[in-house]
Amino acid sequence: MSRDNPRITAEKRGRRAETYAALYLRMKGYKIIKRRYKTRSGEIDIIAWRRNVIAIVEVKQRPTLEAAQESLHAGSLRRIESAAAQFRQTNRIYEDCDVRFDVIFVLRRLKIKHVLDAWRAY
Repeated sequence: MSRDNPRITAEKRGRRAETYAALYLRMKGYKIIKRRYKTRSGEIDIIAWRRNVIAIVEVKQRPTLEAAQESLHAGSLRRIESAAAQFRQTNRIYEDCDVRFDVIFVLRRLKIKHVLDAWRAY
């Protein structure tokens, strides 16, 4: 019997959570612009647009809301902010849009908790 590599399994769960979050956003009327936007300084899980607002979305999958909230760290938020600044510089079409940093928590039984404007960078 072979055991799955825990890192690969965690990555699969993370990708699945991002897929659920993207579906949730589409159902709420967002257009998904990018998923897994990577730069040298950081990565954004989902970039979505609705009503002249660009939502920079961090997705966290944990069994409970408390565990998900505890998984957010200042260093990772700064890296997301840096990646968002790079996205805006290279995608001038969105320069007139407001930017908002959201978090989507994917919890047990696929319960979704969407926190709008979870933190401010601009």
